[in-house]
Amino acid sequence: MSFCCGATMIGTVGTLRQGSTLVHNVPLYYCPVCHQVEVHPTVKDEFDLLVEYAQEDSAREVNLKDYIDEEMVAEWKENCTSFQDDNPEKVLREQIDMALDLLGVAKQLEDDQWVSDLKHRLQVLSSRLTKLKKKQAENN
Repeated sequence: MSFCCGATMIGTVGTLRQGSTLVHNVPLYYCPVCHQVEVHPTVKDEFDLLVEYAQEDSAREVNLKDYIDEEMVAEWKENCTSFQDDNPEKVLREQIDMALDLLGVAKQLEDDQWVSDLKHRLQVLSSRLTKLKKKQAENN
């Protein structure tokens, strides 16, 4: 599990640009609040090595999936609390639930800064959920 701005980062698979090279199928951590993206530590060495080789060969696109094994993927999935998949509403609701749980703890501890941070996070997540539901309604 990884954190950035205090939010729990979500596991996802994506494409990253490194210089002029696109690297596909990269296991990532993604923050739904501040949009920070990190390559999962399990595959970081393979990712860095592949990028280095690709740039030396002037490759425009490479696929990390060809260089990682099932154990690495299993470890990545084990370390994530949730995954960005075909149901982004579920992920947003999970993040909101976690933030609400933490808000209760922050209030009990009388940590005003943490309460403020969590309220901001809840505003961002709620706004994203509203936009998602509006977009889904327009598409139906």
